[in-house]
Amino acid sequence: MCGIFGIALREGAQCTLRATESMLNSLYRFSESRGKESAGLHVHALRPLAACTIKSANRGTELIRTPQFHDVLQGSVMPAFGSNGGGPLGPVALLGHTRLVTNGAAERYENNQPVSANGVTMIHNGIVVNVGDLWASHGELTRTAEVDTEILAALAGRRIEDGTHPVTAIRTVFGEMKGAASVALVHNRWHWLMLATNTGDLYRYADEERGFLLFASERFILSQVVAGLKRSFQADPSRIAWLRPGFGAIVDLRAFKVFDFPLTPEPGSSLPPLPEPLVEPIVHRHVAVEKPVAPFVHAARADETLLRYGEAQVRALRRCSRCILPETFPFIEYDEQGVCNYCRHYRPRLQQDRKKSFIEQLQQYRSKDGSPDALVAFSGGRDSSYGLHLIKNEFGLSPITFTYDWGMVTDLARRNVARICGKLGIQNILVSADIKQKRENIRKNVAAWLRKPSLGIVPLFMAGDKYFFRQSNIIKRQTGIRLDLWCANPLENTDFKAGFCGVPPDFGKARIDYLSNTRKVRLAAYYAKEFLGNLAYVNGSLADTALAFFSYYLEPRHDFFFIFDYIPWEEREVERVLLNEYDWELAVDTKSTWRIGDGTAPFYNYIYVTARGFSEFDTFRSNQIREGMMDREAALEAVLVENRPRYQSLVWYLDTIGLDFNETISRINELDIMGLHR
Repeated sequence: MCGIFGIALREGAQCTLRATESMLNSLYRFSESRGKESAGLHVHALRPLAACTIKSANRGTELIRTPQFHDVLQGSVMPAFGSNGGGPLGPVALLGHTRLVTNGAAERYENNQPVSANGVTMIHNGIVVNVGDLWASHGELTRTAEVDTEILAALAGRRIEDGTHPVTAIRTVFGEMKGAASVALVHNRWHWLMLATNTGDLYRYADEERGFLLFASERFILSQVVAGLKRSFQADPSRIAWLRPGFGAIVDLRAFKVFDFPLTPEPGSSLPPLPEPLVEPIVHRHVAVEKPVAPFVHAARADETLLRYGEAQVRALRRCSRCILPETFPFIEYDEQGVCNYCRHYRPRLQQDRKKSFIEQLQQYRSKDGSPDALVAFSGGRDSSYGLHLIKNEFGLSPITFTYDWGMVTDLARRNVARICGKLGIQNILVSADIKQKRENIRKNVAAWLRKPSLGIVPLFMAGDKYFFRQSNIIKRQTGIRLDLWCANPLENTDFKAGFCGVPPDFGKARIDYLSNTRKVRLAAYYAKEFLGNLAYVNGSLADTALAFFSYYLEPRHDFFFIFDYIPWEEREVERVLLNEYDWELAVDTKSTWRIGDGTAPFYNYIYVTARGFSEFDTFRSNQIREGMMDREAALEAVLVENRPRYQSLVWYLDTIGLDFNETISRINELDIMGLHR
């Protein structure tokens, strides 16, 4: 879930200090798209011997402008190039990292990368989902940080210290861990740089003649850096090599040779001979760049008793006699038999199995050499996880995934991304927004809404994630992949959100994301009216919101398919596969498997249930009834449980965006004008 990158130089490489610094700066700049919450660098130089790690809770482009970073370059990198700044006097490896925070706060130095343990210094992209079990089963190791990378470095270092061959050591690490990992590491007694990945999120470019090697998490990142070397080094981006899932590589910094190896030993395979270790281990220096931290404001304890849910009154609402949509649903009408207009106009979506013809249709996109041929939007949620399983195992494609992290992707969702990608050996291109700014935008809009609540404006809180569609087109251009596969479930249609804006449902629309031009105009007019009536919405988030609207409704979609428009979707089978084959993680505060990785869902569903007695679950279960997947009684019992307030998730959401739980929930409770929850 981060950006890792680096530079390896042999002794006498035809690469000056200035050129090296320029490449390093470019790697930071392009890798920052994968993580903006902290950054670091490790210098591993063999003549003179020097090892230095600098880390900070600053983004990468800020770190490289600090005096401390300049001092590290002068004190540890510059001496390796001599006084004239020409080629290096001895082998040098530079390991860089840009972090999206998962395990461990960035404000604590030890939680940022690179991480050092037992002689190993490592950078890591991914998430180790069994990190607690690994520490528990290795009592001989000492834990000093929360970041999951530490267990990988500690395990590898201990194995090497015990005399295990470094290749065998890294194989053992990958054999014990669960989740996703792409790593680069050096050891203080060796002149080897090691790379390894179980997802394929590593690319390298080697110029043997000039004696340097670059690596990065994405082909696009590395191609941009290499393209900048065309004039000075006649560099050719087409020579970028992909380190495929389940493989590693050793870069011998002295001989400047690369040895590739599988992470699972193959019969008859041999290990490269061990080099002579350094006479003395490199003395390691650590530098911290302090970042001013906002003063901590103690918030009142979140009072769970403020949450309201009148299950008996919600059960008593008049509902459609065929589905479970209540009388409070926008634009609902019942006929003489009590059947709603949504049921009368419904056309079954999932009863026709077009899987075979759909897979045949996709053959035109299939690559011949196993290189990536499909782009899959991956949130870590239930349907995208199951969809990725199908795309890889049943469609026979070679997908790469992308995740747009806008600040409301929970750690649970990130761990499930790691589980699926690690098990299937699939790359995950992480596009990290400016998460702090996105969360501040959400805070401003929720605070504005609390002044004058309107159910039609609630989707504004989720505007930040609508860039998914724009990012998809950007990545297609970067990678050259044509096929765009999405795993949204057609049963998840939530037209009621527009209904609260006075926009009637479109019963004839062919795709879940479609909105007619007339309805777009009505929706925009409603928002304009609300904004003029509550000028608190006219804040710093306005431009971001407008771009999100254009991304969702106007961004072109080519070679674009929702896979569940063509193949059957059955909830029990989806859950069986995810739970049994991938150890997919569930939420602690709900029995549902839907929307559990979306940090906003518990909040907006609490609003809808409080004000009108229904949520997205009512629409989803009603569609299941219409498809013949569930009977009405079972659906009603399910939503009465699923609509219960999710305390832990609500606390996380409001704490994350910086709003007081007690004040916010109390204000939302005032929307219960029907007396459903008193």
